[in-house]
Amino acid sequence: MKTLKFVDIGEGITEGRVQKWLVKDGDAVKEDQPIVQIETDKAVVNLPSPINGKVRIGAKENTTVKVGDVIAYVGEDSELSSIKEEAAAPQAVQQKQPVKEEKVAETQAQREIVATPAVRHLARQLGIDLSKVTGTGPEGRVLENDVKSFAGGQPQGVKQVPKFSELLEESHEGEVERVPLSQTRKAIARNMEASLAIPSAAHMDLVDATHLYDIVKKEKANAEKLGVKLTFLPFIIKAVVEALKENPRFNSSYDHDRQEVILKKYYNIGLAAEAPDGLKVVVIKGADRKGIIEIAKDIQTLHERIKDQTITLEEMRDSTFTITNIGSLGGGFLSVPIINPPEVAILGVHLIRDMPIVDEGQVKVGKVLPISLVFDHRVVDGAEAVTFGNAVIKYLEDPEFLEILG
Repeated sequence: MKTLKFVDIGEGITEGRVQKWLVKDGDAVKEDQPIVQIETDKAVVNLPSPINGKVRIGAKENTTVKVGDVIAYVGEDSELSSIKEEAAAPQAVQQKQPVKEEKVAETQAQREIVATPAVRHLARQLGIDLSKVTGTGPEGRVLENDVKSFAGGQPQGVKQVPKFSELLEESHEGEVERVPLSQTRKAIARNMEASLAIPSAAHMDLVDATHLYDIVKKEKANAEKLGVKLTFLPFIIKAVVEALKENPRFNSSYDHDRQEVILKKYYNIGLAAEAPDGLKVVVIKGADRKGIIEIAKDIQTLHERIKDQTITLEEMRDSTFTITNIGSLGGGFLSVPIINPPEVAILGVHLIRDMPIVDEGQVKVGKVLPISLVFDHRVVDGAEAVTFGNAVIKYLEDPEFLEILG
């Protein structure tokens, strides 16, 4: 008999939710046959059976499991009968771990300190080892008050910050319902809090997308013959890649602890995508080496996998710059997107509209694309943001560049 555990799948994932069992309790299963779907804050993961045999389910659907927890047993009937009672109580199953594995899990938890850059900076100022501080925030996050309390008092000149629970305390005069966050929404919350710590600024501009509109309209029929739905987004991605080559600091990340900028020599473009359980970022890997049709195919495939929840971790990791396509939702003129940590910038593209434009002194109706660039002001300045924005506009308005791509 073998146990099926929720193994460490990387990306800092420490827990998941049993979303769906693909087999019933007592079913015969084959080795490597997917038997359960686990929802993590990144993706839905299928876990396979470790051996041939019958399955005894140890964690019910919608149960939260930690890395290392036993979620099922696979073996012969005679072997499974001895753990029947334990399988009926998943809490007991999850807690019954070998002593050695508990120590490993404890060591891993100590390494994974969840804290904002501001909290880490305060800890360094006070000479405090964050691994020794117990976090009272969501998901064990170490808050500023936790560091101050550990230091043994309020540092001089630092104003006491109330806890989240104190800020949000409220009374309810009517009926309410408490809805737990899904794994994805927990991840979104953590990323938003991390992004809030980034000193960001925004640059906005308008693109004359008349030529872009004409090229996409002309090439749509040819793309459909190849089974591809052509949109403006692949062209925008290629323009962004060229702009990143000219402005490499936008294709980077910031190492707060070492105060270094990590310049990326590859171009993986993240695309914000609305999923049934919340926002995710899928990644077009090696966008500089792909043509328009190939990028369009990738976008189509990734969005289909988002919708049917078969997207993999590999397809959502290691983006170097993110684009959020607000225009695809059918609205929005200008917006201020939130940077996807640890990246340095994000570009919001909006709905292309008919608007008056001036061409050689003449006012005429053209296709206008509003764009918003939000950037990390620690790494790049406003002048650099304007330069990067102008480069994106240059390529999107260049008929020759667009014709080559088309």
